[in-house]
Amino acid sequence: MAELAPTAPAARGTTTACHASRSRHHPQGAPGPAWLCLLLLLTACVPAAGTNPGIKARLTRRALEFGRQLGLELLQSRLQKEHELNLNGSYHSPLLGTLTYAVPWIRVHELQINDSAVDFAEDVGVRLTVQRARIRLGAEWEAQLGAIKDRGSIELRMNDVAVAAVLGVSVDGSGRPMVQSVSCDARGTDLHMEFHRGHSWLYNLLAPLAQRVLRQELNKQLCLELRRGVYRLEAALKHTRVSTQLDSFAAIDHSLLGPPAITAEHGDVALKGEFFRVGKCQQRPCSALPAALPMALPAALPTVLPTALPAAHEPMLLLAVTEFVANSAAFTYFTAGALRRNISSNMLPRRFPLQLRTKSLGLFSPQLQERYPDQPMELRLSARRQPLLSCRPDALHGALFSSAEAFVVLPNATRVPAFLLNIDANVTGKPTITGNRLGGTVSLTGLSVAQVTSHVGPVEVKRLETLLKFGLWLFGVPWANKRLQAGVPLPAPHGLSLLSPRLSLQEGFVLIATDLQYQS
Repeated sequence: MAELAPTAPAARGTTTACHASRSRHHPQGAPGPAWLCLLLLLTACVPAAGTNPGIKARLTRRALEFGRQLGLELLQSRLQKEHELNLNGSYHSPLLGTLTYAVPWIRVHELQINDSAVDFAEDVGVRLTVQRARIRLGAEWEAQLGAIKDRGSIELRMNDVAVAAVLGVSVDGSGRPMVQSVSCDARGTDLHMEFHRGHSWLYNLLAPLAQRVLRQELNKQLCLELRRGVYRLEAALKHTRVSTQLDSFAAIDHSLLGPPAITAEHGDVALKGEFFRVGKCQQRPCSALPAALPMALPAALPTVLPTALPAAHEPMLLLAVTEFVANSAAFTYFTAGALRRNISSNMLPRRFPLQLRTKSLGLFSPQLQERYPDQPMELRLSARRQPLLSCRPDALHGALFSSAEAFVVLPNATRVPAFLLNIDANVTGKPTITGNRLGGTVSLTGLSVAQVTSHVGPVEVKRLETLLKFGLWLFGVPWANKRLQAGVPLPAPHGLSLLSPRLSLQEGFVLIATDLQYQS
């Protein structure tokens, strides 16, 4: 994979503090910072011949920094509620006997992370390190010393907490992402505990003796909680879809082609990105694609960022969508018979230079008006070949191949065939992106009309072609651009949206470079 930017330091932050009374609201159960970075890597992962992907995505170090900052907020929000702990233990004193204790739940009152970093673990996944963190906890306790039972509350302050964890990312046999906890080490060297209520004066005397055991237990709990979160995420990923049905005709396969390619600077993922017919193939696209379908895909994302982006601004996410995706969609809809449309006389604008009546079209076929004077007509448009799209640095180029069969509608509603034409068109398009909406404009660059058969004598196709070009230029193209400029929303993981996206056209693919933002 080609390099996009010089090596940068790991995503790092300092002195991040949170108090319960000032916490912003975020959904409960949200992932911690390392999990969020992992989720970002997986959600960027949202057939070509062989193993060529239709979509490639790259997450940069700035995405990890975004995940670190947001993850800390979500982690603090999650911690600021009661947690079931079920911590049980005992301590034996030769003088007083055996003290047994139980801490059923715990609540985090304060979490301060003075130094944290998230970076890519090459060929593995994501690495999280936290140093010099401080946490203040409150909990209810129950204790028994001999025949004496007691209960009360406890406050714990743990300083100099350090966590180092590595989370791995891979893919299963069905193209679903997988995660695992590769390693975890947590420790806190300074623990202070203070009892309240009950016989707390006695337990406070024994607290220094119990602090070492309790510190070891809490250190274990930190990694256990991380692993539990990874297990929950892994279980959820097993049920993720590898294809999405878009309508009654087509679905898209967005399964992963392999594990992410992770270097020290970025993480790259490859998705199939191929459309297939509903009911014809189960989650795997049909393999019979025409030789004319463009297959070539970039071996790597471009080494030079779009000129619209400042050289010093490395985007969080790069997304390359190849022309294969659009061509597989065209092939799917064509073979499904979805590229058909009946046009009646009342569907055209009154000012359109060609009206679907024998009086109007009789100008190009005199026998039509003679046989059927001033009768309404109907046009059946259909694609006779799949449309083809190619992406070039100047524009998107499309070729449309259609047939137009004209019918005369008699007073008794009978449709009599008049003539059959082949109408081919060349168009160019300029896609645009604003926020989370993808739009664009289209232009007609060429049009040709040819007669195939006629039941009403020869058709003057050249005159018809000229008038049709004028009508499309005056009405058709502005109508299409009005709808294209409104745009369509882009899919995005829950809560995430694109920030300052930039779109550029490359040879064979469209490149989107964007930052990310989170909205709760």
